[in-house]
Amino acid sequence: MPQPASSPPAVKSPASPGRPKDMNKRAAILHAAESLFVEHGYEGTSMDQIAADAGVSKLTVYSHFGDKDALFAEAVRGYCEKQLPTSAFNPDPSVALRERLLTVGRAYFGMISAPQAISGHRLLCSAQMVEKRLARLFWENGPQRVQEKFTALLERRIGVGELAIDDVPRAAEQFFALLRGELHQRMVFGVCSREADADEREAHIAAAVDMFLRAYGQKP
Repeated sequence: MPQPASSPPAVKSPASPGRPKDMNKRAAILHAAESLFVEHGYEGTSMDQIAADAGVSKLTVYSHFGDKDALFAEAVRGYCEKQLPTSAFNPDPSVALRERLLTVGRAYFGMISAPQAISGHRLLCSAQMVEKRLARLFWENGPQRVQEKFTALLERRIGVGELAIDDVPRAAEQFFALLRGELHQRMVFGVCSREADADEREAHIAAAVDMFLRAYGQKP
């Protein structure tokens, strides 16, 4: 009796030797985009400039990001993730709540007070950002994502009885507003240098965290 034909052995997909190189190109494109968008604004930055600064072809830029809006959104998202990584929002209750909030606060304030962030903030007040599409792209890929991560952290801490908050998204907004405060405004207006005020920044961050805990912390 004839035996059924056996299935041919599975063929493994060959490894993609170009993958690491592609990721390096992607990182170079994002780095170039971040710098150029801050320096020249959205309208003043072309895909040709980004490609030239990244050392790649314009076709490579489009193959990674599709269009300029997508690249702008990814540049905002990537900058926020580098400066304020998801690990900063680890909700693990084994870390004291005040210490966790200080960690978030320091990373957040460091992110918004970096020279490129100050320049970017000024750009947001420029005429080109009246364009609602760009403002929405920035908000959804920057501040909104940060607040959503922090909201998840607060909800976990509420669940273990450390916080009492009725409106968690609003409390998250308030926390970041406290962190910005007058100090960040002075930096934006150029009347306070980032390097000269390390002690003031630390006191500012600690005061914001302590005020937040006085408002929402559960007494032991």
